Amino acid sequence: MRHRFPLVWIFDEAMRGLAPQAAGSADSSRLRMEAQRTPKPAVLPRLTALGVDDAVALAENIERCAVEPTGERRWQRMVREVLAEPLPLTRIPFAVHRLCFAAAYSDRDPDLPPAPAWLPEMGSGDTNVRRLARRVGVDDIAALHRWSIEHRTEFWKLMCEHLRIGFHGDPGPAWRDGRWFPDARLNIAENCLEPRSAGERLAIVYRTSRDGPLDGMSRADLARLAYVVAGHLRERGLRPGARVALYLPMTAEAVAAYLGVILAGCTAVSIADSFAAPQVAVRLRITGTSLAIVATRTYERLLDAAPDLDAIVIGELPGGLRPRAADTPWDRVASAAPTDAVACATGTHTNILFSSGTTGEPKAIPWTHLTPIKCATDAMLLHDVRPDDVLAWPTSLGWMMGPWLIYAALLNQATIALYHPGPKGADFGRFVRDAGVTMLGLVPTLVRIWRQSGCMEGIDWSRIRRFSSTGECSDPEDQLYLMALAGYRPVIEYCGGTEIGGGYVSATMDQPAAPATFTTPAFGLDLAIRDEHGQPATDGELFLVPPSVGLSTELLNDDHHDVYLADTPIADGRPLRRHGDHMQRLPGGYYRALGRVDDTMNLSGIKVSSAEIERALSGVEGIGECAAVAVADRHGGPDRLVVFAVPSRGLADPLPALQHALAERLNPLFKISEVCLVDALPRTASNKVMRRELRSAYAADRSSGSGASTRSRSMRTML
Repeated sequence: MRHRFPLVWIFDEAMRGLAPQAAGSADSSRLRMEAQRTPKPAVLPRLTALGVDDAVALAENIERCAVEPTGERRWQRMVREVLAEPLPLTRIPFAVHRLCFAAAYSDRDPDLPPAPAWLPEMGSGDTNVRRLARRVGVDDIAALHRWSIEHRTEFWKLMCEHLRIGFHGDPGPAWRDGRWFPDARLNIAENCLEPRSAGERLAIVYRTSRDGPLDGMSRADLARLAYVVAGHLRERGLRPGARVALYLPMTAEAVAAYLGVILAGCTAVSIADSFAAPQVAVRLRITGTSLAIVATRTYERLLDAAPDLDAIVIGELPGGLRPRAADTPWDRVASAAPTDAVACATGTHTNILFSSGTTGEPKAIPWTHLTPIKCATDAMLLHDVRPDDVLAWPTSLGWMMGPWLIYAALLNQATIALYHPGPKGADFGRFVRDAGVTMLGLVPTLVRIWRQSGCMEGIDWSRIRRFSSTGECSDPEDQLYLMALAGYRPVIEYCGGTEIGGGYVSATMDQPAAPATFTTPAFGLDLAIRDEHGQPATDGELFLVPPSVGLSTELLNDDHHDVYLADTPIADGRPLRRHGDHMQRLPGGYYRALGRVDDTMNLSGIKVSSAEIERALSGVEGIGECAAVAVADRHGGPDRLVVFAVPSRGLADPLPALQHALAERLNPLFKISEVCLVDALPRTASNKVMRRELRSAYAADRSSGSGASTRSRSMRTML
């Protein structure tokens, strides 16, 4: 079976004046063949229909570029001569960009690699990957990746050298008895903050109110504050290994607190600041936390989750709310005496993060002092992060991208850009401009929000060199829009997981960027795609080929071997490592992610299980039981959450009550797309809910054309 890339088909339809089709739909091949047979309309009528100013001159410019012999050359010329304005999308709407992309690649053979919207020659300068390739004597990305997995020990030693990782004493061998650097001792937070005498070079640039002043924290000031936090923890009597919960938004103080906990030899317990009290309580129970560091907005929820847990409080509490006697204000912490970093074995826990499985409570995944080396390596090679970069990524310490951002920036001597009010409006776009952000990371849902509102159009993002996108499957058209916002800079698609410490597949700054695709496995790690029989395939379940720095080796509350290695396919006499993503290999060495193969879903960039959602929805008045499934969006974007509910009494519209329960008990970022009422949930003989059957029935009903208002009735019949 040939795997064809849907982006050009979507734009073919746009040129013909038809509604865009879903990326990856079953009709894609038919649409592509029809598009090839159908004469394309002249550009001028299409521009006139779009209401474009000066359509005649614009049509002449586009048609002049279209005479180039290849799609890549046509597109590069259109970007250079037609689309690249000082403020993209202000004079020429995105519909014209879509039309130009379609015109450039209208005759592209579907057996070729995906059509790129950015090529390396559209950038400038030598990259970290090119320098590494020259050093090890290879010629291209594929050869460099092969070298990195055939010489894994040498590769990871070289990465430590490039990142200037400092060890306490001789680190010893890089690999022995199934462990990386088994004899070495270090403190990775100490590495992030060295040298302490870095002067006024910015570690963090930030803004804490909409359109407020831009502020910054130097590397020296960040180091001073982090070492003071470590000193305070020691004064409190916390010993190395103690667990400290960080229930905070992503602020400069949060970064200092995170690094201070690790400097003290303690373990940071990452909890998303959006989590409701019951979910906080679960995570505190699993980890046996000794202390919490909270912000004013999370203080009350902490009291509900753990009323007896001591807390450090950052910021002034709102009027009428008094701190407990055991609580410590941040100002008192900041006046403590600094202490030295604790040298730790490489396997010592630095951070506990959470990733949901398909059943039961969330998996508690420890990071160690080596995991950040994976984060920083991915940033250096896959994202080409350099000391003069400014990295922004709307995130929190509760998601792996929060710690990832800290290590990606600080271990590569770059600057972190933080904006506390949130990323959904033009105020965030102005912060990106004012802070001089050169790499902007995001989840695809955010791009769709920007595109729907147009809020970022007209903001000068010319400093951006590249975007990075992770957390969900991307919509190709949305990603082209994102590129257009910065005058066509590449999107580094990046896919991985908490238990990897980074990515397993990515794009790079040295390969053509086709929207919503990956171009290489991550360096130092390999992947394998297998069908349902465990045989090599171009479309199937994604497995990892260990070992690699960054891969987890234990779970706090589950059997690591059972979760990741039990009953997996064998390659070269060793079991592959389970990851659970559905991956498709495309022509030319490209890849496309197609979501999860199990019942774990990505909602708003956060991995969550059906079981967690169902627990949060249990007990809602009028609902007997329910099942949560993720369904693919019609336009190829992130998962949509559909809830199947068995009513215990007649309900006109259960959606508001279920949505309220989900926000209060689990996470307000999770949105229910649709509720389908059914008489009963299909179950196996062992009483497990057959979510796959629910998903299939929903897809069949939707393809029949039923609207949401009639779907519940028809679903009852089908089930």
